[in-house]
Amino acid sequence: MNNIQSIFDLLLIDIETVPLEAANNLLPPEERKLFFDKISKTVPEIEDEEEAYRRRAGIMAEFAKVVCISTGYFYEDTEKGASLRIKSICNVDEAVLLKEFLDLTNKFYKHKRKFLFAGHNIREFDIPFLCRRMVIHQIPLPPYLHIYGAKPWEINMVDTMQWWKFGDYKNYTSLNLLANVLGIPSSKDDIDGSMVQDVYYKEKDIKRIVNYCQKDVVVVAQIIQRFKNLPLIDVGNISIAE
Repeated sequence: MNNIQSIFDLLLIDIETVPLEAANNLLPPEERKLFFDKISKTVPEIEDEEEAYRRRAGIMAEFAKVVCISTGYFYEDTEKGASLRIKSICNVDEAVLLKEFLDLTNKFYKHKRKFLFAGHNIREFDIPFLCRRMVIHQIPLPPYLHIYGAKPWEINMVDTMQWWKFGDYKNYTSLNLLANVLGIPSSKDDIDGSMVQDVYYKEKDIKRIVNYCQKDVVVVAQIIQRFKNLPLIDVGNISIAE
């Protein structure tokens, strides 16, 4: 487990992503070819291009975009005790969304120079995805995201999936499963990750996506409390910034 000095130095994060287009046939011909070239190497058993795009494009930074980023941080309320503050960023313009996210993280970095990102599977998904999309949009990466080429042990983040592995590199555990075995209420009481693209493109309900993303941040916070052998944060101690 990472040797974190304090949970108050953590910036919890969760992102929601969708394919760049609602359907594969809306991509330019060259991008369609490039997508199928990549998917055929990573998932060779998939022959249906449209189904492959629907199932896989949303998690590939080359063919997907970020539509929501939820963040959270612990703080001590003088009256309520341990509390959690959540802030979400969403925008149909991904470049604007990413710049707003950096504004937020830069402010956090200004006050906590040794802060750590925290989340579930953020080492392999959330953080690399954000960095790739920033490079695509020609947005300069801040010092704390200069992790390209870094060795695994040089990347200091709090990843609850890595914590649960306890050194077992063969084990993958979803956030929902981990929450369940630790007795923590699930965030999947409305939608799950596989439904986000339909909620975005068909229902056009970004608020529903934001709500789901925020719930994931809460679950991560509670899992961290469990690992630190601390009481779960009371629902009344969780606030959402507008």
